[in-house]
Amino acid sequence: MKIRFLWLSATAALVVAAALAGCGGTTYFAGRNLPPSGLTNRVLVAIQNPSAANKGVLQFMDAYYDIRSGFNGKPASFSIGGFSGALPVTIQNMPEEQSGAVYSSGDGSFTTINYGSESANGSASGLNGFSSSIFLTRNQNFVFAASQASHVLTVIDKTQGGGSFPLSLPGVYRVSVNPGGSMALAFVENSNYAYYPIKLSSAQTTNYSGGPVTWPKAAVDCQPLNAPGWCLFQAQSPDKMDATGNYYGAPLVFDRPVKAVFSPDGGTAYVLNCGPECGGTASSVSILPVAPMIYLIGQASGTLPTNATLASTKIPIPGGASNALVSSPTLFVVGQKPQLVGGLTLFAGNLTVVNLSNNTAGSAIAISDGAPGAPSRILEADNNTLWIAMTKCNNGVRAATGLPYGCLTMYNTSSGSVTLLEPYLGDATGIAAVSGLNKIYTAEGGQVYIYSTVDGTAFDNQYVTVTGTAYDVAYMDATTDANNTVY
Repeated sequence: MKIRFLWLSATAALVVAAALAGCGGTTYFAGRNLPPSGLTNRVLVAIQNPSAANKGVLQFMDAYYDIRSGFNGKPASFSIGGFSGALPVTIQNMPEEQSGAVYSSGDGSFTTINYGSESANGSASGLNGFSSSIFLTRNQNFVFAASQASHVLTVIDKTQGGGSFPLSLPGVYRVSVNPGGSMALAFVENSNYAYYPIKLSSAQTTNYSGGPVTWPKAAVDCQPLNAPGWCLFQAQSPDKMDATGNYYGAPLVFDRPVKAVFSPDGGTAYVLNCGPECGGTASSVSILPVAPMIYLIGQASGTLPTNATLASTKIPIPGGASNALVSSPTLFVVGQKPQLVGGLTLFAGNLTVVNLSNNTAGSAIAISDGAPGAPSRILEADNNTLWIAMTKCNNGVRAATGLPYGCLTMYNTSSGSVTLLEPYLGDATGIAAVSGLNKIYTAEGGQVYIYSTVDGTAFDNQYVTVTGTAYDVAYMDATTDANNTVY
């Protein structure tokens, strides 16, 4: 009965698409062109090892009917043409630009995807080894990659006169870029400091070409040495001004910072101090102005705060702070808090809701446990829901104490309560909100699952399961770039 319904519904959809084409209509939403597949509710799935001969494929599902194939079984599946990455792990979703960027951990490739043509646009050149964190700006002019093994923050500048700039920063492992693509922050593992890159003007290139003695005092590296195009600065207190006209002073002190998220107006960076779950002292959120760290030539303004100001505006977070999402006027912060269980230090997952109108945090709310300091996923969806995905939840406090546990949490932002923890299916590594259809897609335990945003019940996933290991998902036809968990 269900197959017959799908056949009739899909046939009707094709008739509508044909009618649109016959009338000259080739767009389906916000001026977006109807893609070759004819599908308008596509969920992209990054799949590892789909066959013995292939280490990666990008399939996409029809998320309206929750099927992987055409209505009559032809084609058997839909996929992105020309993709060749090995072991894809993250999808940076940019539906407003009808594009995405996929990082593959098996070969270190970073591939841009054209959602309109459903094909790969090629991979970024100039990366320095494998990347532990990587981002593409929405205008696709800049790539920022933390290459921990190579000890460099790589900047790929695609604008005129650009190139690849490996800026030395031993231990760098995370990078955050603001939505406007004008500022980036880099973080070093087991460090209490933050760093930001700046693109140089032609005059600065000349002035800084004499090596480190000619660089600004806050700069830790400028590349290339004989004619630098970019410099990497440590975030420092503006205590003095050097001969180059740049402020410098004591390094701004954080507490194991791991990530930054940004205010809707783009003017403020909220730096997540991971604290105890990353070997630090206390989890919190530090507030930094974006303007002094804008890397575009001639657009930076103002000064960074002093350490005293940074400390006085810090927001203590009781439940841990390793990931966050801004939904003005609220900042949702998730993290892990250490607890002693049977003489062992285990970690318990928590969500803390911060009111950005007065920068105050509420009490910690128990959610899925996860690996301390590890990447997680957080995303808003229909019906006032917030979904949080963790990894290694089977190693946390809940599992050790006999409580129900799973790696996926559904939180109701209207009632301010956790609706449920989905049953354990393995690591939850991806979430996609299928906006307007009251559902989400997830990647859990290497497979694709579907849940209702109304009550969290699982939908039948038999027609969207994949061969191989599903690692990330993204809603290609979302209305906004905020429908993205890689940021």
